[in-house]
Amino acid sequence: MSHGKVSAIIAGASGLVGDELLHQLLGHPLIQTVYSLSRRELPFHSSKLVQIIHPELRVTSWEDTDRIPTIGFICLGTTKKQAGSNQALEAVDFQLVEKVANTMHLLGVKHIVVISSLFASPFSPSHYLRCKGKMERALKKMGFDHCVFIRPGPLKGERSQPRQDEKIVQNIFRLLQPLVIGPLAHLTPIPAENVASSMLELALLAESDALNKITTVSGRALFANQEKLMQD
Repeated sequence: MSHGKVSAIIAGASGLVGDELLHQLLGHPLIQTVYSLSRRELPFHSSKLVQIIHPELRVTSWEDTDRIPTIGFICLGTTKKQAGSNQALEAVDFQLVEKVANTMHLLGVKHIVVISSLFASPFSPSHYLRCKGKMERALKKMGFDHCVFIRPGPLKGERSQPRQDEKIVQNIFRLLQPLVIGPLAHLTPIPAENVASSMLELALLAESDALNKITTVSGRALFANQEKLMQD
């Protein structure tokens, strides 16, 4: 499938998936310009990259000559341990993501791809999963042409600040991998670079209008998507 060149904006490029996704965006021949929305300058240098730095991830100025990003990526997220409380976690995983998505929509983004979580639901008994579910529900109402929610299981990769819970899950699944079948297969740890490449490919499919308006890709389906990309 052929695509014209497009511009994209990403928030959360300093995280595990976001860092990998930024590398892939900068190296992709169909991506013309990449705007990175972050709290501090990132250690990247590329003629494609435009860094927008604001402590609250806001865009306070925009020139008429700037290319409009039609694709947006949000890779923001935290844990209760990192945030310090349920309220602080909700401020990031729900409220901040909602604000950033609204900013992207105002800039002209038509297709948004967002990292969520496996089993996300606004009615979940888990506060973390409830925040992710409320975030998804809010973004669906914003008027994007396409909303793509990525719900991976545990992530594999090296974080700048390792999450002990992810390491524990990875070690457990290394031992139990032969027994992981059926619905449990969704919990198989997936490398961050695989999640990032799926996000990029799905964004380009959305740009060419080859996706449903609302698309959710969960757990094992991300592996299937990667296998398809490798065959193509």
